[in-house]
This record gives sequence, structure tokens and C-alpha cells, in this order.
Amino acid sequence: MPSERVYGDPSAWERAIAHVDMDAFYCSVELLRRPELRGKPVIVGPIDPNFRGVVMTASYEARRFGVHSALPMAVARRRCPHAVVIPRDMESYKAASREVMDVISGFSDTVEVLGLDEAYVDLSGSPAPKTRARQLKREVLARTGLTCSIGIGPNRLIAKIASDLDKPDGLCVLPRERFLELVGDRPARLLPGVGPRTEERLRGIGINTVAQLAGADQERLAGAVGRNHAAGLRSRAAGHGSTTVAVERKRKSESRERTFMTDETDAAVMREAVGKMAREVAEHLGGQDITGRTVTMKIRLAPFRTFTRSRTLAAPTADPAVVAAAALELLEAFERDAPVRLLGVGVSNLVRAGEDPAPADRPSAGTAAGTGPEQLVLG
Repeated sequence: MPSERVYGDPSAWERAIAHVDMDAFYCSVELLRRPELRGKPVIVGPIDPNFRGVVMTASYEARRFGVHSALPMAVARRRCPHAVVIPRDMESYKAASREVMDVISGFSDTVEVLGLDEAYVDLSGSPAPKTRARQLKREVLARTGLTCSIGIGPNRLIAKIASDLDKPDGLCVLPRERFLELVGDRPARLLPGVGPRTEERLRGIGINTVAQLAGADQERLAGAVGRNHAAGLRSRAAGHGSTTVAVERKRKSESRERTFMTDETDAAVMREAVGKMAREVAEHLGGQDITGRTVTMKIRLAPFRTFTRSRTLAAPTADPAVVAAAALELLEAFERDAPVRLLGVGVSNLVRAGEDPAPADRPSAGTAAGTGPEQLVLG
């Protein structure tokens, strides 16, 4: 049943940003076809128990057993051995996503789509943002049979956090002046930029919650995570964030990067980061009906030596598994002589639905044919 948590009146705000997040999207699409599985733990992921894959998503029933996206399937099967595992069907998910985004686009001229299952919507011009959000939820359900959760906040950060406070099928309105009151006791990892390593460093100085991070001594925090990172973390912990909702423009590539808190030498940590970024890039492109032919790995070694490795695929793709496999192969082939400071994954040579693929980029001078540019040192 739909539920609401309303802590303020967004019609009185200067900006009202909504974050629309589909509920367990891949699972929910599968349950439309297999309604007999409703109420049971369901996992979308590789069905071969010998395949070293990861969970794409899990139903809320499976999540109660500690199963979540990106969890290795072997671990997921141990935690929830009675779960029903369904192989992914990306074409069905993309078709459902197009329907959802068509509905969302009808509610605002300013919509920023993020992957297949979420979007930011600028409702600042609406006289009644709450009413519009309720209408949007009803319309998505009526048109697609799928539920979504919507968070409304004065900026993107609060909107995204709010959308997760009342799942599934929820609506949460969260003003900044009540941000710490309502989420201050949540773990600091709730905030963007607080990954496992940062969380560990914060715990080392006695910071476990969002409120503790917001009130942390700046110098002590800087000593633990670095001055630049400290300033950003404190700002986010206080509920500050961007109010920009960017309408999608035609672009030439899509990429993600991760800078490690400390120079990284653990190959498993690097593989996990690369796999996650590759899946995010591919899913974002797939949600826009865009495929790409060239996968690029960016590697920055300590202190500041930056290299790229690229591979041009036989055909354009937005398959997360294909992009991740290519990126991981590039990572494994790179011979590191120093710890890694930054990793990035990008996809280029993009092709939009209905367009003819452009010829693949020729290899750069001095590089091996078929592998693309082999090294770019930026200093």
C-alpha cells in the first residue's frame, strides 16, 4: 500500500527537486510476468551456480536475508538458499524503463534520467509539488503496473535520500531544516562519498552517524580523510547539495571514476570498483537506448601518472556483463608498477536507437591494432 512521510511544504521552497526511484525494478518487471512469485524471495542474476556473477537486484523479501545488488551470487545463495533465481532480461527491463520515463517526462520539462530505474524531476515551477508527485506515482502504476518511491527535497542530495526513507511505494517530503533531525542517527555511509574505506576512517575518529559527521571538527576530519574530502563530507552531512537537474544532451561518451582514499594495491578492491563502475555506465546508457562500441579504462598511478587502455568491441552494446568483462580484461592486462590512485571506466563510439553505427576509431599511432589507444600520460 502507498505510504507518505511529509515533513514540510515544498510549494514554499525556492527549489523542489523530486527523485523518482523504481522499487526493486528488475524484480518487479519479472513479477509482472510471474505473479505467483509475489511475496517470495526473488533474485535476478546468473542462474548457473558455478558462474562468478553478482546479484543485479533482489526482491524486498530477499533483502531481509541480507541479499542486495552487486553481492556475489555465491554469497546470496548462502544467505537465502530458498530464493528463486531468475536470469536477467535486459530487453524487457529497457522496454519497461521506456514506459516509465515516458510517464515521468509528461510531468516536467526538466527531467534527468539516471539509468533504467531512476530520475530527477524539477518540480520547482509546480504550485503543488506533493500533488504532482502523487499523480506521478499513480500514473506510473496505472501505465506500467510498477510502483516507485519519490523523495522531494530542496536539492538532489536530500531528494535522493528521501526517496529511500519510505520504500517501497512511498512518498517522502524532507526539508533541509529537518534533515539532521530525521536522518542524523543514520550511518554516515548513507551519504554519497562515504564508501567502506571512508567509513572505516571515520569510525577511527569516533564518527559513525550523519549527525556526528555534520558536527565533526574540521581539522580532525581533514586529518582522517583529507582536507578536500572533509569539506565535501561535512557539507553533505548538513544537507547541502546541488539543485541542478540536467536535461540530457547528446554526448560522445559515458564514464564513471573512483578516487581511492589511499593509494590502492588490493587487486580484489580494484576489480570490485571497476565492475561496479562498468555496470553503472552500461545501465545508464541502456536506459537511454544508447549502446557503445569502445570500452576505456583509465588508471592513475601514484603520484600522478595517468594511463588509458581501450578496447573496441565487435558490436555496440549496453550489456553490463559485456562492458564489465571488457573493462576487467583491460585492468588485468595493465602492468602496474605503483599503487593505484584512481580508476575510471568509460564507453564511447555511442550509437542511439535508430542510428547507424559509426566506423570504429582507428588505433592511435604506435598502438596495437584492435586495442585502441594504449597509453596517455597526462603528467
